[in-house]
Amino acid sequence: MHNPSTGEGRTALGLDQIGESVRIDAFRVRPGDDASCLNLYAPVNPRIIAPVDTFFGADRFRFQSSLATTEAERVNPWLLLHRQEPDGAIPVIADANSMTYVLHHKLGEDMTITSGGRPARLRFVAALDDSIFQGELVMSQANFLKLFPEQEGYQSLLVQTPPDQTAAASKAIEETLTDFGADATSTAERLASFHQVENTYLSTFQMLGGLGLLLGTVGLAAVLLRNVLERRRELALLRALGYQRSHFQMMVIAENAMLLAGGLLIGTACALLAIAPVLAERGGHIPGAALVALIVALLLSGGLTSAFATRAAIRSSLISTLRSE
Repeated sequence: MHNPSTGEGRTALGLDQIGESVRIDAFRVRPGDDASCLNLYAPVNPRIIAPVDTFFGADRFRFQSSLATTEAERVNPWLLLHRQEPDGAIPVIADANSMTYVLHHKLGEDMTITSGGRPARLRFVAALDDSIFQGELVMSQANFLKLFPEQEGYQSLLVQTPPDQTAAASKAIEETLTDFGADATSTAERLASFHQVENTYLSTFQMLGGLGLLLGTVGLAAVLLRNVLERRRELALLRALGYQRSHFQMMVIAENAMLLAGGLLIGTACALLAIAPVLAERGGHIPGAALVALIVALLLSGGLTSAFATRAAIRSSLISTLRSE
């Protein structure tokens, strides 16, 4: 029932030993469905949290988009939670991933939940960018108390500590608030749990991409080999005119290298064009060393395949082929 965001609340809870450099923001919590990607089912009544008013003044979260109309709201989109909607809808803020892929809503759309046996409309006014709030919706404390008066006290704490005091603060909170069942989890661990699904998808696509690359390399070898075998008559005639095996290899490898280089150039350009919007939106960099190594490996594999195909075609008897020519 005590607010640890204030000095009086910390004293009442016995949290004086964690120091004044540690900042605590308390949240009221209305239990509900997990709204993150860890939930396999569509949330009907998502979990809702409401921070203390002092929480909105700190610039500690990135926003992907919002419905801000004033300069103050653009600078601090948290102020949108205090907006009074003409139709009575309650403004809420959600993580962009949860709002789009789990709740299947967009900014400005409404979601209806049940509160005290009566329906309540929640309107999405802003979207956080990859935040720790992927499992819940954020609402102002005033609207929370109006919608859920039966939810008393604070059930969730957001603790900001200096890097060298994180372990001590975590231990102090768990030991002091053991009667309340306190469990301290780092934000890094929480984000990592949310990213498990995304990383699983990425690993799957990487495996499929590697399989496609392997099949493409084998297919390239088959095409090059067939191309050389179909040109045996031409090679036999050139051999009779005095061309050496080294000449054949140079000719075939040069032709295939030109085609392979053109294909790699077009494919690389298309791939860079496809990921350009993601790089512009989320940042990051292109792994240049890995990309160059992959292109070189494909060129080498194509060259070796051409050399092998040419050698296999020339080693066979060209007499019968030359007669038919």
